[in-house]
Amino acid sequence: MSFIEIIVLALLQGLTEFLPISSSAHLILPSQLLGWQDQGVGFDVAVHVGTLLAVVWYFRQDVGRMLVAWVQSFTGRRDQDSRLAWQIIVATIPAGAFGLLASDLIEQYGRSAYVIASTTILFGLLLWWSDAKAKGNKDEHQASWKDAILIGLAQALALIPGTSRSGVTMTAALMLGLNRVAAARFSFLMSIPVIVMAGGYEGLKMVKAGAMVDWNEIALGTAVSFASALACIHWFLKILARLGMLPFVLYRLALGIGLFVFLGVF
Repeated sequence: MSFIEIIVLALLQGLTEFLPISSSAHLILPSQLLGWQDQGVGFDVAVHVGTLLAVVWYFRQDVGRMLVAWVQSFTGRRDQDSRLAWQIIVATIPAGAFGLLASDLIEQYGRSAYVIASTTILFGLLLWWSDAKAKGNKDEHQASWKDAILIGLAQALALIPGTSRSGVTMTAALMLGLNRVAAARFSFLMSIPVIVMAGGYEGLKMVKAGAMVDWNEIALGTAVSFASALACIHWFLKILARLGMLPFVLYRLALGIGLFVFLGVF
């Protein structure tokens, strides 16, 4: 890949992984629309590692407390942090199971601009509806086990490109009564085991296939995605508290309609 392609793709991953606008769609579209060569599994894993490091660093205090509380829960000590940790683990199971069962099917039929345009608009409208109707005031520690399971089931849908993992989990969380910031925080914390699983799975496939890796590309992609994801999380939480989801819904609608225009549907 060229230097420009590395920077653009790493920025796209970092800026869109945690925004409700679908990072997978934005990584697929350059090759679909600009004819860029596929970046390869190694680079995909690298930029996901960058975003993983960003979310762990940003929520390092929360993650540290939850990890300690989770370990202590095996000795019978339970508190709200251990409960949240267990809820996030349980909520990750549907995405992991769906990914193992349907990843090849999605890879074959889901990575098209038509699918991305459709899901971008559909799930963007659902996000707008959930944000407009939501009157919840629960924080992430007040989520019930039912809430966690339903949000986890919603997360499984994000394997379809254009859906947006953060978007669909925030949509479900808002519908279940979490406030905006709590919905985002729960979604961000849920991303940690999901990114670990997805990156580990793709990395294992890469190792088994004996794929060649350009370590300069890997290092640059990881660094850029880390920095951009860290900035994105910080500013998104500030914007979300003030403006809600509407700016991201409008972006999704514009992107989906623009793709249909580009494809000659309209």
